[in-house]
Amino acid sequence: MIIDVTLKDHMGTDLSVVNAARVSFGKSSTFDGRVGGPNVLKAADAKLIQYLANHGHYSPFGHCFASFHVKAPVFVARQLVKHKFLRWNEISRRYVDDDPEFYVPDEWRGRADDKKQGSEGIVKLGQLDERIVSDSPYEALCAYKALLKSGVAPEQARMVLPQSTMTEWYWSGSLDAFADMCKLRCMSDTQAETQEVAWAISLKMEDLFPVSWVALRDE
Repeated sequence: MIIDVTLKDHMGTDLSVVNAARVSFGKSSTFDGRVGGPNVLKAADAKLIQYLANHGHYSPFGHCFASFHVKAPVFVARQLVKHKFLRWNEISRRYVDDDPEFYVPDEWRGRADDKKQGSEGIVKLGQLDERIVSDSPYEALCAYKALLKSGVAPEQARMVLPQSTMTEWYWSGSLDAFADMCKLRCMSDTQAETQEVAWAISLKMEDLFPVSWVALRDE
């Protein structure tokens, strides 16, 4: 099963950030319709966005918003849920008892020698180890289904499912909150699977808010 990130909804543009800032002086702006298409900022407005990001004036960025549907393994979700300024609603296996899906990586990374966390290089599994690893999710699924068949409640039966179980959630928040998450989770020392989610969100946010996103990511 692959990791998937889908944009579900969004609100605002780079111009929303500009006008949220300019209202302090009773001013507003419009897109520069003369160059580059209908949604190009005037040079002064692009400069303003850069100034806001560089000097920590984040409240205007809070007027832009995005929502994503993310599907990823549990171990990724448990890292990302920690970002408290983003809204999170996740599928619950207290209510859902259909057969879960499992994440299997294309390759196995080695433990890093110089730090307690992280990974480096590729580990080649022996034939026996590879079979044990590939069989383990199936064995967990069999145990899960046996518990359900015996009448055990889903909220308790789920405890036998592994960290590789796929979960899904809606993730919503402001432009600046997602930028803060991506600055941390797109770093090279972040777990690769978590980076995959963060980079997918980063690319979609840059498409939606090109000037603001670059300014926030670079500040």
